[in-house]
Amino acid sequence: MQLCSFILTYYYPLLSDMKNALITLLALLGFSCSQQDSAAQSKLDPAAFESGMAVAGAQLIDVRTPDEFQAGHIEGARNINIASPQFGNETGKLNKAEPVYVYCAVGGRSAKAASALKEQGFLQVYDLAGGITAWKSSGKKVVK
Repeated sequence: MQLCSFILTYYYPLLSDMKNALITLLALLGFSCSQQDSAAQSKLDPAAFESGMAVAGAQLIDVRTPDEFQAGHIEGARNINIASPQFGNETGKLNKAEPVYVYCAVGGRSAKAASALKEQGFLQVYDLAGGITAWKSSGKKVVK
């Protein structure tokens, strides 16, 4: 009985602190991994992008210039030029509860747009890896 009392008195607080430290460490690692997974999953290859944008309610955004858009775009896309001062106002009209699929020519502008959308509170933002160039290279069609 004295041994149990000794363990509870001297070692339990130490074990409790170690348990709390371990739980905190695991929580931080889990959060870090989920953040990295989320970032990795937001870039989609053309096949996954096409499948995703087919989901009901999906919003497809081409962030290139109007001239680029007119030269050829993915069917159903809405043109919201990221270089326009109205970009934030236009994207603010989108439904934050529905997924947003963004693309540009090769991926640079759409990555910036995806970040801007996430900052605006959009939770489901997907970026076409390689842009419309990769889309066309994979044999997918564009419309004018």
